[in-house]
Amino acid sequence: MPTPPAPTTPSLPYTPDYPIRTERLDLRPVTHDDFAAIHAYQRRPEVCRYLYWGPFDEAGSRASVATKSTRTTLRESGDILQLAVVVRETGTLVGDVTFVWTSREHRQGGIGYVFNPDHAGHGYATEAGRALLKLGFEELQLHRIQAELDGRNTASANLLERLGMRREGHLRENEFLDGEWTDEVVYAMLAREWRAQRGEQ
Repeated sequence: MPTPPAPTTPSLPYTPDYPIRTERLDLRPVTHDDFAAIHAYQRRPEVCRYLYWGPFDEAGSRASVATKSTRTTLRESGDILQLAVVVRETGTLVGDVTFVWTSREHRQGGIGYVFNPDHAGHGYATEAGRALLKLGFEELQLHRIQAELDGRNTASANLLERLGMRREGHLRENEFLDGEWTDEVVYAMLAREWRAQRGEQ
């Protein structure tokens, strides 16, 4: 049986049509005006507990915001989009999300997210995560999208499972984080799984 041709990916450089709109949210480029809202959660130890950075002081958050504000376009493998997540009705920034174009050749991507716990319980992270999967599978025609997390981060694992991603690997003590060996867990989804979830063939 012949292998079907790979779907056509968009021409490069690729910049999404901002804002990326969901039912309640706008995903848009980060601006320097977002500093206060982003620093409000980047400075909190409980937010950064399972991440590779932080908590940040003001200078750290300003540098972070400056970097995020430049990550709006994909040009080649390894490029990143980092977008503010804003509740459209109120204009409130509730977190930021990351999309990594891991490999153009192998049509692979990755997602990440950080949200302000003051806005937890409304499903914003799930809604934003679904928008990233849609971007990857429908706009960029990726074959596979992956997410990695600290094995202790059950809240993040629950989010990925709500998105329909599959727990694919558990790497024992493969990272030294905050003075201790920690596990890493890998979740992933394939394009055909995304289509099946949406009732498509």
